[in-house]
Amino acid sequence: MPKIVVCGSREEAYNKFRTFFGGKDDVMLLVDAEAPVIRQGPWQHLKASDNWDQPAGTSDGQCHLMVQAMETWFLSDRQALKEYYGPRFQASALPQNPMIEQIAKQDVLNGLARAARNTPKGPYNKGVRSYEILERLDPAKVRQSSPYADRFIKAIT
Repeated sequence: MPKIVVCGSREEAYNKFRTFFGGKDDVMLLVDAEAPVIRQGPWQHLKASDNWDQPAGTSDGQCHLMVQAMETWFLSDRQALKEYYGPRFQASALPQNPMIEQIAKQDVLNGLARAARNTPKGPYNKGVRSYEILERLDPAKVRQSSPYADRFIKAIT
């Protein structure tokens, strides 16, 4: 099983990746893309969006993007969201585009906040809720709706 190290900010994750890499091909970087991915590879996207250089000796296979943010993956398993938040969760408030990787990050976050606002758990916010929801998602649903998620899961299995 892979070991996942939560690093905090994107910058912290990138810096830790560079530190831990040390020529090992089993170390990967997984970060939010923060915007639509229009470049060919993940390192090209990160160079254009963050001015991050691809560390020498690394491959595109070691860099993975959550498009456009981790919460985008939540849209692939609305049943898990309903079960997490309960019967007052308003799934109709979520963005309806089935091409989840095309939905703007802020639209995803706003939709989650609106959908959950009348539930006992209250509106969505990053932090504990994000990881609790992520654990409940059906990986098959996420892979089916997100090519970048599928790419990442293939890389770690």
